[in-house]
Amino acid sequence: MGRLVSSFWVQAYLTRLRLNDIPAFVTAHGDDTAGAVLIKLNTLDGQATLFQRGFDLDSGARRWIELARGDEAGVDDAIARQRGFDPDLWVIEVEDRQGRHLLDEDGLAD
Repeated sequence: MGRLVSSFWVQAYLTRLRLNDIPAFVTAHGDDTAGAVLIKLNTLDGQATLFQRGFDLDSGARRWIELARGDEAGVDDAIARQRGFDPDLWVIEVEDRQGRHLLDEDGLAD
């Protein structure tokens, strides 16, 4: 099965979050077709976690991996470094005190 274009995936993810009453917004608009996506989970207590899609080398499956975790400023620095390497990168910030991001649900690693 082919991969979804980035802009379609982002819109679908934002819709799924909205349907679960989880606020989220795009903080960096990447390439519509093939831009990679970072998800920043902000728990609104000064802490954050950054996720990026990766590959399981054993199975070839795509999955979300934790790229950074800690104080929000440090996670923001990690995002800035990644955007320095890849200006086509999307960044979505999810705000949820309970730490929900839905990335473990079916269809979101594709």
